[in-house]
Amino acid sequence: MSGTSPLRAWWARHPPAAGAAVMATGIVSVGLYLEGYEVLSLVFLAVACAAWLALAAQFLVRLVRQPQRWMSEAATPAALTAVAATAVLGTRFSALGWQTLAAALLASAAVLWAVLLTVAVRHRRRRMPGSVFLGTVATEALAVLGATLAKAESAAWLAHAALVLFWLGLVLYGFALARFDLRQVVEGAGDQWIACGALAISALAGARLIAADGPDLYLWNDDADGVLRTMTGALLVLDLAWYAVLLVAEIVRPRPGYDVRRWATVFPMGMTAAATSAVASTMDVPWLDVPGEVLLWIAVAAWLAAAVGTLMAAREAVRGTPPTPPRAGP
Repeated sequence: MSGTSPLRAWWARHPPAAGAAVMATGIVSVGLYLEGYEVLSLVFLAVACAAWLALAAQFLVRLVRQPQRWMSEAATPAALTAVAATAVLGTRFSALGWQTLAAALLASAAVLWAVLLTVAVRHRRRRMPGSVFLGTVATEALAVLGATLAKAESAAWLAHAALVLFWLGLVLYGFALARFDLRQVVEGAGDQWIACGALAISALAGARLIAADGPDLYLWNDDADGVLRTMTGALLVLDLAWYAVLLVAEIVRPRPGYDVRRWATVFPMGMTAAATSAVASTMDVPWLDVPGEVLLWIAVAAWLAAAVGTLMAAREAVRGTPPTPPRAGP
């Protein structure tokens, strides 16, 4: 790679899994917004937007200049981080009242989802890392944004489409769980946490679907609303159980050192915090407010640790020390 700066060479080696950094930063922004930390939320949103633009540019450059590499990376579940990252940003923009931009991001994410999910499903195998759950994450991210826009725009059809995606995401979770290598719980480099994050974003989607209903947009009858509430509560409980298991595994078998897949740890932590806060508000469970805020600050601390690791890796690249190439997964 003659004539290329060490920093650019380091950046060019980043796999699709780097999109988890945008997902993590975006959902931390959403969590801070839900807890009322508006200014700090906007700071994280700005960082997420900058990272999204950089990764989008890299995505297009590879598509034009390295189509074979692009196709190879698109065949991995990690490529679906592009869908989830785009939808998470759209959700935050909708909260700012920028519905046109949020709708554009939803349309873009939906097109990517249709292409990348089809390819990823065809390349599934047994004993996969945590990235296998990204099919659920991407699908539920669309459901979250769809339900959010449905409420903002009083669009019943969008809410019903989001409901279909909500249930589809849960089906995909079942298929992913059957292919997940459980040894990753104690051996994974960070993306094993997506098993938890997929349930968290599903719970958030359920909460947003419940919140979309109301006097101005009657969507669900009593039975449907009851099913949604029961399922959303169950998903949050399962999410918190996974969170506890994975946290204990990290303590029992520490895995220090930076890996790009650690951003896939930050995302589920932030998503669990956001889901807990959303369920507390939507389902009128005020005692969940405190756990939601505690989980949020844990996610912020994890984000800072991952950010420091990324900056240190970039610094080593600038100094000319050959960094270990980040991997998309085992």
